[in-house]
Amino acid sequence: MSIDVNNESGTEVDERAILDIARYALARMRIHPLSELSVIVVDADAMEQLHIQWMDLPGPTDVMSFPMDELRPPAKDEEEPPQGLLGDIVLCPEVAAKQGAEAPTQHSMDEELHLLTVHGVLHLLGYDHEEPDEKAEMFGLQAAIVDGWRHEKGLTGPSPAPTVS
Repeated sequence: MSIDVNNESGTEVDERAILDIARYALARMRIHPLSELSVIVVDADAMEQLHIQWMDLPGPTDVMSFPMDELRPPAKDEEEPPQGLLGDIVLCPEVAAKQGAEAPTQHSMDEELHLLTVHGVLHLLGYDHEEPDEKAEMFGLQAAIVDGWRHEKGLTGPSPAPTVS
């Protein structure tokens, strides 16, 4: 799996953990090991520009996903997953820090970035949360992936509750 993490935000983030949870999420979703992903960490001004440009919404957001080859998890265990370019995930640590602090189960900026990375991966794979049933599926899968990664890493305590919109 080729995953690049590029921090352009000026904020210190745990790039290794972002890389690790992205790799874990893609493996869990059975994405081809030769697929490629880019994660870019930006400041609030850059995120706001992207949010306006692509979503026509004001203010910075927490995470944006830009799919490339529209890869999807294989339907059956015996199917060979296709390989390709997954696309880009853009994260904003300033928004993540605020969301983590305001969440019902307060957590760190890095914990929120882990959650947002998985959220971004799922969006790249075609998951959405516009409808209640889609939201239940996506957020359930997101929680299972974050919990599995945290368990594998020996991290204690509950996973952060979803704070993404």
